[in-house]
Amino acid sequence: MPTYAYACKDCGHAFDIVQAFTDSTLTSCPECQGTLRKKFNSVGVVFKGSGFYRTDSRDAKGSTVTPAPATAAAPAAAPASPAPAAAAAAS
Repeated sequence: MPTYAYACKDCGHAFDIVQAFTDSTLTSCPECQGTLRKKFNSVGVVFKGSGFYRTDSRDAKGSTVTPAPATAAAPAAAPASPAPAAAAAAS
């Protein structure tokens, strides 16, 4: 059964309670009978430590993604650096 956190809007009293999913939400503070609000916490699953990798749950055969085929009509590559052309023009 999950644990829920509540806080009173009037007196600020905060507490945790174990409730079933079918139980109704608490509405009155046990300290002052004020209005309660349910606090929402982060997810209860935390992955700590080393060894949690994307490939841990996959088979050893490898990836199912195939690389895109190379095309013969690829555009010509531009010169790597304009410096040699500038140096030739300056001489």
